[in-house]
Amino acid sequence: MSYDLSILREGVREYGITLTDRQEEQFIRYYELLVQWNEVMNLTAITEFDQVLLKHFADSLSIAGTLDMGKIHSCIDVGTGAGFPGIPLKIAFPHLKVTLLDSLNKRLNFLNEVIGELGLEKISTVHLRAEEGGKKPEYREKYDLAVSRAVSRLAALCEYCMPYVRKGGFFVSYKAGQAEEEIKEGKTAISVLGGKLVKLENFQLCHTDMERTLVVIKKVKDTPKKYPRKPGTPAKEPLGSVK
Repeated sequence: MSYDLSILREGVREYGITLTDRQEEQFIRYYELLVQWNEVMNLTAITEFDQVLLKHFADSLSIAGTLDMGKIHSCIDVGTGAGFPGIPLKIAFPHLKVTLLDSLNKRLNFLNEVIGELGLEKISTVHLRAEEGGKKPEYREKYDLAVSRAVSRLAALCEYCMPYVRKGGFFVSYKAGQAEEEIKEGKTAISVLGGKLVKLENFQLCHTDMERTLVVIKKVKDTPKKYPRKPGTPAKEPLGSVK
């Protein structure tokens, strides 16, 4: 079957990315595996080819319009799910050392097959809850970049993700729509966990009227050792809401 990737090429060109034939082949195979596995487990509600190209692949790569990915060497995708944004970032930027972290083992089985089929190197999967991984010395404050497209509110997401980022690195949260309200809610969490909000990148996804926001937080000091709190607590009692 032949696929037309022009919509992806155009979408990522906005972020300064030009894909090689090999990278395009990897994105096609990723799509095929996604649809195949989606028949037996819930990975995504979006399965049409062009929609996956835009709403998963191009959206995942939008960070390249905000950060210089050439200066990022290690990345952890927290709550990776079906591999977004971690796997598209690995395909587009092969130099990255990527960790895909998720609490559901069957998702990681899918991701391990994708990694093998696409011939990706320097990428691994980790079966842990975010709060557990953030306490482990092999992951804590070891990454230049933490990313998440998770649906959690920003205050909780900061507690999930900031402990993984080294001082001087970044946490970038991918958000649908505007994020101003979440930023207000999350101010305390950002500060307490050692971060500083440096950019709020609002844009429309190519060929759509869908609003997106990238929340870019720089790690300016180490995260206090007591964070993250035990599993479940960040979502139930986000920092800043505790009386």
